Amino acid sequence: MDIKGQTAIITGGASGLGAATAEAFAKAGAKVALLDINVGVAEQLAAKLGGIAVKCDVTDEQSAADALAEVHKTYGVGRVLVNCAGIGPPKRIVGRDGPMPLADYKKVIEINLIGTFNMMRLFAAPLSKAEALAEGERGVIISTASVAAFEGQIGQAAYASSKGGVAALTMPAAREFAQFGIRVMAIAPGIFHTPMLSSLPEEAQKSLGASVPFPPRLGRPEEYAELALFIVQNGYLNGEVIRIDGALRMAPR
Repeated sequence: MDIKGQTAIITGGASGLGAATAEAFAKAGAKVALLDINVGVAEQLAAKLGGIAVKCDVTDEQSAADALAEVHKTYGVGRVLVNCAGIGPPKRIVGRDGPMPLADYKKVIEINLIGTFNMMRLFAAPLSKAEALAEGERGVIISTASVAAFEGQIGQAAYASSKGGVAALTMPAAREFAQFGIRVMAIAPGIFHTPMLSSLPEEAQKSLGASVPFPPRLGRPEEYAELALFIVQNGYLNGEVIRIDGALRMAPR
């Protein structure tokens, strides 16, 4: 798909992977809509990119529906959705204070997995009735999994299972939406320099980067964005989870 002139919706668009993706898409000529719970920060970036920012809680059915309705009203039907909204607080299943509070586990699953599914279903419904483009394609959905989906570390039980769910959702969604010409892909990043990691001391960040075989550094958000843009442009990519991790395979801890 040629993204130029098309509407691209990015959740978690105010920072990190989402912000980098919005910048790459805008540079390629897309009309970008940044959906984020932190709408104030999203508005600053949207103004810079000539796009729009919309407040959205991906876990809330009405909030998500209202956000997409606002995008459609401004730009028309969305052709690309990139799900970048997510959290990853570390916590052991059984720690020093006893078992992990169930509410903590539920929160990660709700944002990372249910939020992804919520946006996917609400985005695909109107898109399935939109006018088809070249070769019958109507649009693309890209979700964010993680290498933790495959090699979750100790303390990542909630995060890994949420991202494993995102990875597992990709193929059945791609098969179901094939009849509408909607492709579904997922990206599984390794250790990236995002707000989640920026809170760590610099030495800890360098140590993590050094654990990557090559290049021995943290991934850059713009590298995720470049892959997302490539997925949009390559019409034969469908139903797959692509790792972008510098050949990293996570150790137990």
